Amino acid sequence: MSVYILLACLILPPLVLLMKRKQNKHLPPGPPKLPIIGNLHQLGALSHRSLWKLSKKYGPVIQMHLGGVPTVIVSSSEAAKQVLKYHDIDSCSRPLLTTTGKLSYNYIDIAFVPYGNYWREMRKISVLELFSTKRVQSFRYIREQEVALLIDSISQSSLSSVTVDMSEKLVSLTASMACKSAFGKKFEGNEFDEGKFHEILLEKSFHDLDGFYQQVIDQHLKTKETKQEEEEDIIDLLLKLERNQTEVDGVRFSQNHIKAILMNLFLAGVDPGATTMIWAMTEPVRNPRVMKKAQEEIRTCVGKKGKVNEGELEQLKYLKMVVKETMRLHPPGPLLLPRETMSHFKINGYDIYPKTRVHVNIWAIGREPDVWKSPEEYIPERFEDGLIDFKGQNYELLPFGAGRRGCPGIYMGVTMVELALANLMLCFDWKLPSGMKEEDVDMEEVAGLAVYKKLPLKLVPVSYIYH
Repeated sequence: MSVYILLACLILPPLVLLMKRKQNKHLPPGPPKLPIIGNLHQLGALSHRSLWKLSKKYGPVIQMHLGGVPTVIVSSSEAAKQVLKYHDIDSCSRPLLTTTGKLSYNYIDIAFVPYGNYWREMRKISVLELFSTKRVQSFRYIREQEVALLIDSISQSSLSSVTVDMSEKLVSLTASMACKSAFGKKFEGNEFDEGKFHEILLEKSFHDLDGFYQQVIDQHLKTKETKQEEEEDIIDLLLKLERNQTEVDGVRFSQNHIKAILMNLFLAGVDPGATTMIWAMTEPVRNPRVMKKAQEEIRTCVGKKGKVNEGELEQLKYLKMVVKETMRLHPPGPLLLPRETMSHFKINGYDIYPKTRVHVNIWAIGREPDVWKSPEEYIPERFEDGLIDFKGQNYELLPFGAGRRGCPGIYMGVTMVELALANLMLCFDWKLPSGMKEEDVDMEEVAGLAVYKKLPLKLVPVSYIYH
């Protein structure tokens, strides 16, 4: 009998404590789950919309299980502020995900590196070396040159009033900008072909991208002794870091890391940039008042010069409102990349425990009726007072995220979008194909690395005649 009493004394207290802890938990509400798959069956093809609908029923902070992983969905600006500002350090890790595809090397996409010394070092390289204001400005001539080529190409189409696939044009533009910023001037011949790169990039063939990056790295190694500093591109810079870098957490910066950074640069830069431009042309085409107002501002600013350069973008206040309003309604990544919590904290009084994934639904936040008047309407003037920006301090508008995991390429991305839009609106008036009305423009979405316009945007350009 004494053995049973002893066992009871050993077992009962931990069980009581465990039950008490379970009773004290105050978890966020959420929909009921199924065994094994959890709530995966409740995510539709457009998960940001499915989660938005669930938030209307269960509130701005809900808990689900995606498979066996506890996941919290945040769908309000106030709750997002709690996560990204007040509990940034508690939730700034990443779930350990590896890149899929048949890669000839093994690396972890730096966007998904868990929080620690190694991630901080990679972040420092991105912020101080790759996306610093000075570095971004050094590629200004590339952006202006590529936009000029785009305008010339469209001008040829305008002579015969043919319909132009603007979706295709803008994807090609962003790919070319990223390509030349990373790889430098165009290489000719079998070693490098820009058209081939665009094809590989759009097909998302990781195996082919790996081989392509290695080819270009080898080419840069051959020519590194003959380059001046002002001629250096991103690969030159990364190779220099490889030569000088010491180990970080036992890992030495290598060519594999260069490829990982390039993968981030292209897959996280080309699609979102092109997607934003496409939506930013689509919405004004559907709202002629907005298009006219933006064009009048640009044409008054530039006069008869015939092009907008980057130095003039700061003067285009209404254009900047157009970009903000586009990103509010059509953020390229409607769900911020998932964070993983590292310690216990509370959001809106709910307990959030370690190893929980947190998604911020910025698409839903852009439609909060308590924050935005007439949230479904496209009204750039809502940003006229200049109080809300997208740099991570205003949680009502988070296309680039916020906190430690905010996008370091914000300056490069916004500059690219504004420059292209300004010149497209300056140089052309835009008409819909014959027989179409504004209300006929399809606005259906399709999910990918970014949320695309499902049907390509096709417009008829009419060259603007300067008076």
